[in-house]
Amino acid sequence: MSYLFVHFKEKFTPDGEQVYFALSRDGLSWEAVHGGQPVLWAFYGDYGVRDMTIVRDHLTGRFHIFATDLSLSLGMRGKYHRSWDEISRNGSKCLAHWQSDDLVHWSEEELISLGDEHFGCLWAPDILYDRQREAYLLHFSCAHDENGFGNKKIWYSLTKDFITYSKPEILYAKQDSSVIDSAIYEENGLYYMFIKSDHNPSMVILEKSASLQGPWERVEAFDRSMSGLATGQYEAPTAVRLKDGRWSLYLDFYGTKGRMQGYVPFIAPSLSSGEFVRSDEAFHFPYHFKHGTILEITDEEYDRIAAQDWSVFEC
Repeated sequence: MSYLFVHFKEKFTPDGEQVYFALSRDGLSWEAVHGGQPVLWAFYGDYGVRDMTIVRDHLTGRFHIFATDLSLSLGMRGKYHRSWDEISRNGSKCLAHWQSDDLVHWSEEELISLGDEHFGCLWAPDILYDRQREAYLLHFSCAHDENGFGNKKIWYSLTKDFITYSKPEILYAKQDSSVIDSAIYEENGLYYMFIKSDHNPSMVILEKSASLQGPWERVEAFDRSMSGLATGQYEAPTAVRLKDGRWSLYLDFYGTKGRMQGYVPFIAPSLSSGEFVRSDEAFHFPYHFKHGTILEITDEEYDRIAAQDWSVFEC
């Protein structure tokens, strides 16, 4: 077993907000693919993408990448008038999507329209299989005019074929705060959702549930393990189970400017324990990864990605 990290870079140029790959044999030491250059480009919508997630369809074996359709490098100064509120209200109602049968030959980007005029920008998609409903649950954060585009909630849409998607519904809402950047994993029959709370606390929190339909219960041990971190500086949680059964959690540190932002790692014996310990010295990164997702892959798939001449796909 090996690992693929799909992510973007925080840069002031449009090439940062594209799709990047990194590989690891053990989930600890990472190597850049294509010399640290993008492997996929966004040619539609905002002409840039952020907050990638990747999944392997267990029925077809096909791989799917979803991402936020947003370019700050191209749009913040003009289209969005340097306003995060304007992005939240008037940003894309679509998610970017690519698909592949082998992880090296990918479809051209398509935009999947999920939100209508009542939705704000669709942020930070993630996806997992819902066994109860036998469909993939694609979840994302979004503001909505039902509360005057106030606190963001986590919404979801179901798909069985990655062609048709159900009308979005609310998955999770926190009464005293916006929530963004949900990431959900299953362990021993329970679901664990990492999520960024904007207030009370301004920090990533962890919730658990026996069902993806809730109700969700706070994991207080995780709060204690995060208590030493500065508030308001970490977001975009993503996690993966290591070969020895431990869980590695990555939190995206945004408490600095520009390209120095990126993931820092934590390790726990299990999700149920909630006891994550920062573990920088155990990990190696070729550069600062931004908001992405890790996929378990075979050693053969690792070799195929590493051997691919990605320059043939450059525009």
